[in-house]
Amino acid sequence: MIFAIRTTSGQERAVAEVLTSKAALKKLPIFSVMFTEAIKGYVFVEAPGPHTVDEAMAGIKHARTKTKGAIQLSSIERFIKVRPTIDELSDSDIVEVIAGPFRGLKARITHMDKVKGEVTIELLEEGFATLPITVHADYLRRTSKGTGEEVGRKENG
Repeated sequence: MIFAIRTTSGQERAVAEVLTSKAALKKLPIFSVMFTEAIKGYVFVEAPGPHTVDEAMAGIKHARTKTKGAIQLSSIERFIKVRPTIDELSDSDIVEVIAGPFRGLKARITHMDKVKGEVTIELLEEGFATLPITVHADYLRRTSKGTGEEVGRKENG
């Protein structure tokens, strides 16, 4: 059975970590603990019954309350399935490079090859020439959604 714990927004990771360590210490039968950035303020716990979750969350600072009843797996299943990073990106998006030699730099997507999982970007930072750089999509995190017009203007100009 899956139960939802209401938490202070932004403290989901802290609650999940404390809950996991407390369950291991007390040897409680908690099978999994999950949170997602898509659902703020909730941590999901898989346990045999509500009493186990109540015992595990007792005394945890940012754990507020347990919702009534169990959550159906089908309602949170889409957050469990991993989607490729490239599916979340589109042309002209502003991204941050999170791995590799250009880590920490901002860039704009100019072209995407979904089959290879590669993205061509142009760095937006000063001091870097506007050379196209091809990186794997897993090296990027979108910071803002592009409009699609910016790339078209650049190609026509």
